Amino acid sequence: MHHWTRDRMPLRPALLFLVTFATPAAADPVSQARAIGADVIFLRHAIAPGTGDPEGFRLDDCATQRNLSDAGRAQARAIGQALRDSGLTIAAVLTSQWCRARDTALLLDLGPVTEEPGLNSFFGTPEARQPTLDRLQQVLSTLPEGAEGITVMVTHQVVITAVTGQSVPSGGAVLHDIQSGTSTALPLP
Repeated sequence: MHHWTRDRMPLRPALLFLVTFATPAAADPVSQARAIGADVIFLRHAIAPGTGDPEGFRLDDCATQRNLSDAGRAQARAIGQALRDSGLTIAAVLTSQWCRARDTALLLDLGPVTEEPGLNSFFGTPEARQPTLDRLQQVLSTLPEGAEGITVMVTHQVVITAVTGQSVPSGGAVLHDIQSGTSTALPLP
């Protein structure tokens, strides 16, 4: 265990000052969405410990998949509350067919949830990447313009990175404008 010496103590307030002012304040989601003309919020499923899925997992059996933890369920509820409190109009909620994504979408409590295979993970199955992204592109091309509300898409890191070029943690979100391809991180709880 490291103990601070007297000559190092003055650095602690300086570091605290740097961390406090180097971290941007959470922006208003409505203003952010309007600023880029966002049509979609890509949301990575909430906390589900581990990576990928166990060998032999099946989409029709949640017991064979990596699932949300208690912390993940609480995180999904908090994200849903933050989105409801933001004043954003939610046009639709689409989700990957993986249980951790579907459970996240349901726990958001933003309205009816529709499964969309174009949001499915292709982690560990590179042959599924292009067909999944092609299907997602078809879905994106049919979404209503942002003026009618924003579509929440609960999905996986590989999909978010492929579409937006951004990496987000579990429960992380990216605002995305379909027409321009502009994306920006959306701070959420």
